[in-house]
Amino acid sequence: MAHTGWRDAPDLPDFSLLKRLARDQLIYLLEQLPGKKDLFIEADLMSPLDRIANVTTLKQHEVDKLYKVEHKPIVSTSDQLCFLIRPRVQTVKWVCDVVNADKAVGRSRQYKIIFTPQKFYVCETVLEEQGVCGDVTTDEWAFYLLPLDDDIISMELPEFFRDNYLEGDQRWVTTAGSALHLLHSLYGPFNKVYGIGRCAKMAYESWRELLEEGEQKSQKADIGNVFLIDRDVDFVTPLCSQVVYEGLVDDIFRIKCGSVEFGPEVTSSDKSIKVMLNSQDKVFNEIRNEHFSNVFGFLSQKARNLQTAYDKRRGMDIKQMKTFVSEELKGLKQEHRLLSLHIGASESIMKKKTKQDFQELLKTEHSLLEGFEVRECIAFIEEHINRQVSMIESLRLLCLLSITENGLLPKDYRSLKAQYLQSYGIEHLLTFANLRQLGILVEQQPGETLTVMESKVGKLVNDKTAGKLTETFSSLAKKSNFRALSKRLTLVPKSDEEYDLRIPKDMAYIFSGAYIPLSCKLIEQVLERDGWTGLEEVTRMISGHEFAVTAGSNGGEARIKTDAQRIILVMFLGGCTYSEIAALRFLGKEKGLKFIIVTTAITNSGRMLEALLDH
Repeated sequence: MAHTGWRDAPDLPDFSLLKRLARDQLIYLLEQLPGKKDLFIEADLMSPLDRIANVTTLKQHEVDKLYKVEHKPIVSTSDQLCFLIRPRVQTVKWVCDVVNADKAVGRSRQYKIIFTPQKFYVCETVLEEQGVCGDVTTDEWAFYLLPLDDDIISMELPEFFRDNYLEGDQRWVTTAGSALHLLHSLYGPFNKVYGIGRCAKMAYESWRELLEEGEQKSQKADIGNVFLIDRDVDFVTPLCSQVVYEGLVDDIFRIKCGSVEFGPEVTSSDKSIKVMLNSQDKVFNEIRNEHFSNVFGFLSQKARNLQTAYDKRRGMDIKQMKTFVSEELKGLKQEHRLLSLHIGASESIMKKKTKQDFQELLKTEHSLLEGFEVRECIAFIEEHINRQVSMIESLRLLCLLSITENGLLPKDYRSLKAQYLQSYGIEHLLTFANLRQLGILVEQQPGETLTVMESKVGKLVNDKTAGKLTETFSSLAKKSNFRALSKRLTLVPKSDEEYDLRIPKDMAYIFSGAYIPLSCKLIEQVLERDGWTGLEEVTRMISGHEFAVTAGSNGGEARIKTDAQRIILVMFLGGCTYSEIAALRFLGKEKGLKFIIVTTAITNSGRMLEALLDH
């Protein structure tokens, strides 16, 4: 499958160093509070912390008891309390309440707050306002990046999406800049940096500032090129149903911090099992990027191979049996256990999807992406809403309809909105306001109002650009332009012949051959052209902020494709789906490249829309 012009794709850098650095820094911070102490951990930091320093490690450094932050009075009897928290006002206020409650009863203890990944000015203001500044010591644990797998690194900041794109709160941008700086200092220097989106531009500038402040050391680069992309450049991809195995597991069981909990329906026992999903799991590694229709065939073949390996022991003499038991048996048993879990998970997925009439749902999605039979799609969505199949699913279909059609006709918008509110509750009015603000679910403006505004804008600019919407106006209108983009970049492959999902020919296989993800197509095009030249029309439709900067080596060196330059780090600001990761892995295989995906968090349609809900 690999491109004949390339050698094999280069090896990926070792990211376990990021874990070691984070663990050492945390231990150093804990030791700053000598003696026995109780540690309070914010709920959403528990899973990431477990991947960095487990309970045994913490106990070795005099952590006595561990508690989850629960925003209620504490029961700890320790004289030293340490709080490991995100920089959130609500949590800081709770810490202040704990300190003030102790003061009120005349109890004296040592308090230390460790903010991760960084401390914000607003947190110090709260401590000051609550009068506990002198009682509390604060520190920062610069835990920016958690490697989830060989090629996936997460910042574990799901709130980045809502804070940045909906609230307009840009504080996390500097965090993204710092994460980039850490990667650059360990695995750089980077040669080329490409990017698109307002947030990507700001994160790049934040990183450049850090770079200018620090000292430059020359080292052999492990990563050559970097691509920064905003989530709001492509909302269509995360709104589509995932059909690659890893994406489906995430949609149905919710992968959390690289591991998933399979319930009794998968394990065929009365207890749940937590499983790490990464390349160490031999079975999972071979099916993770596969279209779901191929998974059962692969698993049954794997079961047969396993049986053959077990059968080898028949007719062995004592010496061979001894070797078999010491070298192979343990591995076979482990593989057997994982195989039965993935078969159980696949069966569970099949049951759930058959119940939901998944094929009909996919057909509707594909029609929306292609722009066919839109009235039939609207009828399907109405039925979906009225049967109250699922609040999030109905909303997802509405958003997909709006983006692909560049907004809904006013009568359709009003009718669908009324039906949705009647089915799922009037409190979703605020959610509709949020979706409108992001341009995900909007009604088309009557033509004349657009022209009036356009002409007003036209007067402000010179003749050359008078006919076009200026940047200011396009951000006002928040148009999706999906149809035009799809045509320009051929996102929907021609459906003349049958698409063979067993031998995929392009990235569209991740959506059953119906659609190539816009985010991944942009990355492919920019890498091919070595910049944005020839894509001006596309960037204008996306409302720009694109850039391409040569950051490192001289031109002569750049012409020779070194191993580092065939490793591309893609940073998604606002979340990335497992389907996009599968598409980039496929692209890497085809072009002899390796992609490393850095994301603020792993997302999917459910998580993205839940972040925009407002009750």
